[in-house]
Amino acid sequence: MLEHLGSLPASLNSPSSGDSASSAARHKEHAFWMQQMDITPFDFSYLGNLLQQAYTDWQAQHDSDLDKSSRIYSVWNTEGICMGFANEFENGSIPRETVMACLETGKAQSVRGSDQHGEFHFMAEPLFSRINKDMFAVFTALVYEPNRYETSEVIVRSEAAHYRTCFYRRFEYIFMADLLKAHEQTAREEHRRSILFQIVQRMHDKMDVDAILDEVFDSIDYLYPTTSMNLYMSQDRNSSNPRIRPLLFHEQGEDICVRSFKDGQTIIIRSDQGESRIVEVGLPLKGKQGIYGVFHIEMNEELMEDPDLQLITMMADTAGTAFENAKLHEQSNMLIQELRLINDLTQRLNKSLQLKEIYQISELELKDIFQAESCCILQLNDSTNRFEVMSSNVGEMRHKSFPLDYGITGMLYQTEEPLILSNYAQCTKVSSVFMEVTSSMSLMASPIRVNGQMKGTILLGHPKEHFFSYDNYRLLQMLSIHVGLALSNATLHAEVRRLANLDMLTGLYVRHYLDSVIHERQTHEFCGSLIVVDIDQFKQVNDTFGHQTGDQVLKQVSDIVTTSVRSEDVCARWGGEELAIYMPQLGIRQAVEYAEVIRRRVAEETRPPVTVSSGIAEWNWMDDKVSVESLFYRADMALYEAKHGGRNRIVLEEQEVTR
Repeated sequence: MLEHLGSLPASLNSPSSGDSASSAARHKEHAFWMQQMDITPFDFSYLGNLLQQAYTDWQAQHDSDLDKSSRIYSVWNTEGICMGFANEFENGSIPRETVMACLETGKAQSVRGSDQHGEFHFMAEPLFSRINKDMFAVFTALVYEPNRYETSEVIVRSEAAHYRTCFYRRFEYIFMADLLKAHEQTAREEHRRSILFQIVQRMHDKMDVDAILDEVFDSIDYLYPTTSMNLYMSQDRNSSNPRIRPLLFHEQGEDICVRSFKDGQTIIIRSDQGESRIVEVGLPLKGKQGIYGVFHIEMNEELMEDPDLQLITMMADTAGTAFENAKLHEQSNMLIQELRLINDLTQRLNKSLQLKEIYQISELELKDIFQAESCCILQLNDSTNRFEVMSSNVGEMRHKSFPLDYGITGMLYQTEEPLILSNYAQCTKVSSVFMEVTSSMSLMASPIRVNGQMKGTILLGHPKEHFFSYDNYRLLQMLSIHVGLALSNATLHAEVRRLANLDMLTGLYVRHYLDSVIHERQTHEFCGSLIVVDIDQFKQVNDTFGHQTGDQVLKQVSDIVTTSVRSEDVCARWGGEELAIYMPQLGIRQAVEYAEVIRRRVAEETRPPVTVSSGIAEWNWMDDKVSVESLFYRADMALYEAKHGGRNRIVLEEQEVTR
């Protein structure tokens, strides 16, 4: 109502200097300034309460001893409505037309008459504003003193002046109260802005997501100690703060947080709880790239004014921007860290071309990177169509194999998609020996692809629920690609080495590979036997049937040899038509039995028919001299005896066995 009356002078806000002269001068200045404050015709329609309050003040200060005769005072606004009147008299006794005449002319009016109380003198005195002299009210007196008219007029004018003084004193009081309230609101707003500035500065100084959220909670707790506040996050984020909770989307109904998240707007709900009225607020935590969560606030309605809501909203907006910046910074650091992890893992894997060593390195590194309690890596065996455990820190899982349709690995084999589980206890789709043996609740699993085909799986487990994050899940997918590349390189290298060690005609190993195998075995085993096989009259076969038929005969004999011995035995082409078989951990008497099977089958199954002669030698750890050369020499000598003793026979070193 009084906003246009002027502004507070600068001196009103000046601090006290303690000097009495200066203080007096300031009070004089303030008094002069207050006297310059006035009402205008724009305020007249709003003066009702002020006129009534002034009339009450005037009545309290009115000296009743000077008014022992009957006098009835009243005050009227500019619309001719009585705003103050003695209750014991009827308002209808007042000649209202006199009041209206005073309002129209702006001059004092009086009239004499009589009523049931006797003769009276009614006087109406206009009341004017201080500065522009606008009439804002009429002060009236109904006097039953027919013999003291002149004296009554003087008294009435005096009382009118007194009432005007009461009015302006009340006006100044209300004005100052409004001014102080406005000043207080301004001070509060400045305080809020100062707090908001400090909060914004502290938030933007932090590049840690959790620190920013803690700053929001601390600030709200400081400003509104009785407020209940939680943050419901939509992302997969582990936090030690109990006030940060996951935002759950229910099928039936949507609470204030879900609505605020979906709409991206602040939602306010007011409700009654007992004798209190509670305000519930949902504030989205959002940045330019999306909405990350919702602040849920509950407080008493009396404590929630519009400026408070605006302050909290600005804090939430600032927190959203700072959160997003910190999140982007965190993601960039995470990407750098992921690249480092990928680079380190790739370097470690590329240092080895041994499949077994690659599996072991992968198991140790993945377990360490993701802080998993258990790890298991399986490989698909194409010959058995089963997944075999290649490496695991879980003893119960080692050397196990599983069918293609079993467990988590079977699920990945069908879908060829990675998998993450937050709570295995709630999973009813699949059972897993790995999860049950390790008592794991959280799981990450990723397929291993070699040359575009799924050849294995990586399983990582932890006993805690919700242990692995989506970022872990994504990183595992990238790392599994590099594990697959390392396995592909090792497989290719093994295949190249295998081909380099194979004879292209017979498919048997070459002699230098056999030499290296025997040498390695002799370093850590106790015994072994060597059979040297030679095709009898092979030159005659070539001369009679041609070299192509000779090659076919050599291939037939090689096939008979490989299918007649154990899987762990090593068969090689020793040179020309001579073959060699090393039988680890087998004595010479047992080797003779396999040599006899070979001799008999060659005679029966080859076309054109040929025979073979064999020489056998053995070694054991008690020999005076253990070497590859000695073993081959003794077997060769036995073969020489078999060839020159009639062929189609087996000779042991120093004795003939059979023909």
